[in-house]
Amino acid sequence: MAFQPIYDAGAGRVWGYEALVRGVAGESAFEVLSKVSPEQKYRFDQDCRVKAVELASRLFPAGEELMLSINFMPKAVYEPAACLRATLLAAKRYNFPTSSIMFEFTENEEVSDTEHLTNIITEYRKHGFTTAVDDFGAGHAGLGLLVDFQPDLIKIDMQLIRGIDTSPARRAVLAGIIGIAKDLGITLLAEGIETEAEFRVLKAAGIRLFQGYWFAKPAFEALPPVQLDAVSAVAGRVS
Repeated sequence: MAFQPIYDAGAGRVWGYEALVRGVAGESAFEVLSKVSPEQKYRFDQDCRVKAVELASRLFPAGEELMLSINFMPKAVYEPAACLRATLLAAKRYNFPTSSIMFEFTENEEVSDTEHLTNIITEYRKHGFTTAVDDFGAGHAGLGLLVDFQPDLIKIDMQLIRGIDTSPARRAVLAGIIGIAKDLGITLLAEGIETEAEFRVLKAAGIRLFQGYWFAKPAFEALPPVQLDAVSAVAGRVS
């Protein structure tokens, strides 16, 4: 697993880290996942969760409240309660609080059974996990996804973020998403930030959580440093 920080512009600190699948030779998540057969999905999904919790328990500084974000595949979850057992056992074994774990699923994975997905999120919340939708705005369901259920957090896809400082259309779409999220009580996170200009526009629009190469690239089995003083200085000038 590799880890990429999520920055909280309101608090001026790292909010958490997303655990990202990597091959032992540095292969990307896409390369690794492309080799996972449908029959292997459940076991692979379970192993990734356990590995993420194990590494986070070792890497996260003691005493700091940090979130661990783990991706999961809805189609690999056959029964929510049963599929959580390995995660709960890992959290207990490594003394990692379940309240510090966020599960995110990508909107790019087509979900035909929304009732099943709703059951997953309900079960996860029952155990104190935070839930999130990744790549929002670039996948199959779009805003229709929010009609059936409301996650705790939405990660706005980088395709809506890229060049937003020079795109009135992107800013208009973002304003709509911000309004909907506010009405539904959903936290927003802007992912894929690559420039200071993108960060400035999004921070001014009211986004609080950020992730992207501008802050730090993922580090293999390590926590990459974020130049907090420099980022906070920019955030302060935008406020």
